[in-house]
Amino acid sequence: MEKPIIIFGAGTLGRSVLGILRSHDFDVYGFLDDKADPDGIIDGVPVLGKTDDQGYLKLIGRKADSVVAYDDVRLRKNTVKYLKEVRKVMPMNAIHQGALLPEERNMGHGNILGAGTVVEPGVKIGHHSVFMGNVYLGSESKVGDYNVIGAGTNINSECRIGNNVFIGSGATIVSGVEVGDNSNIGAGSLVIGNVVKGTTVFGNPATEVKS
Repeated sequence: MEKPIIIFGAGTLGRSVLGILRSHDFDVYGFLDDKADPDGIIDGVPVLGKTDDQGYLKLIGRKADSVVAYDDVRLRKNTVKYLKEVRKVMPMNAIHQGALLPEERNMGHGNILGAGTVVEPGVKIGHHSVFMGNVYLGSESKVGDYNVIGAGTNINSECRIGNNVFIGSGATIVSGVEVGDNSNIGAGSLVIGNVVKGTTVFGNPATEVKS
């Protein structure tokens, strides 16, 4: 029998994760969040308390699993660090029942995959990335850590996505493109060439946006 699950973060992403877990009929214990009403109910699930509530934190690993679902990537990183270093556990992957993955998958910990996400054979996914609904990952592509991939994005075959990358909804990245660390790709963009790390691109075809 699966352990009940505690969700870190009661915002937009946390509620999406709740829907993902419910697609499997998992038992969700509740949310931990510093900003939510500690006595509140969100979509029928209680807010248990703040993120430093030791009573609930001590359950993780022994009597409960966890998903880290803060909208703020920095908060997600800090929480993952705490779970790894103090609780000696890693958050689980949250994969919607409606996602399509190959039988042999190469995926790390703490990823969130929304409904309709398609992962082709040979794809390698690192840790703690978020794939919103209907994302397509073409064969032999590689995705690093702590990325946020917007709904309806198409990442075609043999692409390389670094770490800390944000890709807006509906973007298309053609086969073989490399996207460097800490880059941003605007919603609806068509990316036909490599994206240098730390840059923002937008448009069709996508070009660098100067600050």
